[in-house]
This record gives sequence, C-alpha cells and structure tokens, in this order.
Amino acid sequence: MPAIARLVVLMSLMIAANGASAQAWPAKSIRYVVPFPPAGTADILARWVAEKLPAALGQPVIVENRAGAGGNVGTELVVKAPPDGYTILMATVAQSISETLYTKLSYSFARDLAPVALVARVPNVMEVHPSMPVKTVKEFIALAKARPGQINFASSGSGTSIHMSGELFKLLTGVNINHIPYKGSGPALVDLVGGHVSVMWDNLPSSMPYIKSGRLRAIAVTTAVRYPALPDLPTIAESGVPGFEASSWFGAVAPAETPREIVVRLNAEINRALNLPEMKERFSQQGAIPAPGTPEDFAAHIRAEIAKWAKVVKSSGAKVD
Repeated sequence: MPAIARLVVLMSLMIAANGASAQAWPAKSIRYVVPFPPAGTADILARWVAEKLPAALGQPVIVENRAGAGGNVGTELVVKAPPDGYTILMATVAQSISETLYTKLSYSFARDLAPVALVARVPNVMEVHPSMPVKTVKEFIALAKARPGQINFASSGSGTSIHMSGELFKLLTGVNINHIPYKGSGPALVDLVGGHVSVMWDNLPSSMPYIKSGRLRAIAVTTAVRYPALPDLPTIAESGVPGFEASSWFGAVAPAETPREIVVRLNAEINRALNLPEMKERFSQQGAIPAPGTPEDFAAHIRAEIAKWAKVVKSSGAKVD
C-alpha cells in the first residue's frame, strides 16, 4: 500500500477512535479543580455546579482544591492534564489578569485552555472591619490619606480580581495602602473578620454571610451599577471615584485539544444546572448571577477580559515574578 494511502487509513482510524472515545465519555469520575482554598467564591460555585452534574453525566464530579500562586498552581495542573474531559478547571478573572501580571508564567490562558461554560458573574464588594471609623468610600479615602501606609488590604492572592480591585482603587484615588495577599478568599476573610487587616474588595458570595451577620461592614460595590440584591449599597464610582468598575466571573475550562463533543456536552449540562430554579435562588441569595451561554460566548468574554486587565496592570505598574 502506498505511503499516502497508509497515512489516510491511519488518520481515519485515529479520528474514529477519538469519536468513539468522545461518545463513551464519561466512563469514570471527573475532577473539577478549584485553584483556590475552600470557602471562597470559586469553591462555593464549583461545588454547587458539581452537585448537579452526576445525575446527567452518570459519573461523580469531584471538586479538588489546588491552591497557590494566585490560582496558577491549580491552573497549571489542568493545563498539563490529558485533554480527555476528565479534568476541568474553575477558571476565574484571575487567569485573565495573570496573563499579563506575571512576568514568568508556564502557560497561556488563551492558548492552553478550552472555554467550556461561563458559570457566573459576581460583583466585588468593598468592605471594612466594623472597628474602622468609616461608613462611606469618601470617609475611607479621607482616613487612608490621613494615615498613609498604615492601612492594610487583604486579597485572595496576587493577580486575583480582589487584588486588582484594590490596585485600581489606589490608582484612581491616590491612597497609600498596603496589599496583603492570602492563599484564597477564605483565609483572607478570617483575618479581616478578626481585625488583622482593615479592608478588602471581596467577591460578594463569600462575604455575604459576614455582611448579613454584621461581622463586616459593606460600604460599596465595585460594579458600574448597583447590585439588585443590595439596592441601598452604592457603587464606588458614584461614591466619588468616577471610572471605577471591576467585577469577577467564574467558568469551567478544559485542557486545550479536549474533543469538541465533550466540550459541547459539558456546556449543555452546566447550562442546564444553571437554569434550575433552585440554582437561580441559591446564586441570588449569595450575590452571584448565573451566566449560561455557549463555549464561543465564553471564549469572546475571556479575550475581552485579558485585554481589559492588561490595561489595568500596565497603568498600575503591578508585576509579579
């Protein structure tokens, strides 16, 4: 048989094998990697989604926390995983920020991960420990300027939306406050509630219980418009910092080259879960907005976010080695 004919036969067999593999998927449990510790928004949302998938897929979906380096440890694990649909990542805005924030990064978010489904959009909330003598953004700015370098702000790690929200605030207001990075929103909130740090721009779902209980004082949301679930809470922009806008998002991605059939199936099942009345109610109570859509919608969103945060990174001068 001529070499060209043998090559054609081999390629046909490979395509058939890949198709059969995709059709048989899933034949075992699926890992849903969260690149942050438990109790943060990424972890909360991933567990809610993972809870609804086994009934449709016929296999367990196991959430696995792999925290470190602002989300990069867990992301690298998924980038290096086989593209077979058995390892997915709860990506966040942190990955789009890391694309330009980190001077040395072993992966490219845009190149090495396949968008599957946008799960939720989430406002960030500017909150302070109740001992802070401020109830508005203007009062916070005045206090920070009266105490330059004496106020610490917590984040879930360098390069996260929580960190960059604080950097954007510093850039637009000229205040001198210190960034204290933690290995996730959960540990950062523990120290904020304990009064070890003073302020945080956290994802609303992970902070909502503390705000409702009065253990933290919310003073503004970071979005361009007020959040419907907290209509009395002003935006930072309307509170004297025009142009301020920052929010978070969370979505499932898979290693690049994951078969299209698997991406489409996962997308359909995640969207189905997000449209359940129970899930909509859960998300609303915690301050998250379900965001079902196609993989292509999510890919366009990721490209826009990388471009947006590249400008903030450049303007703020923030860099991480």
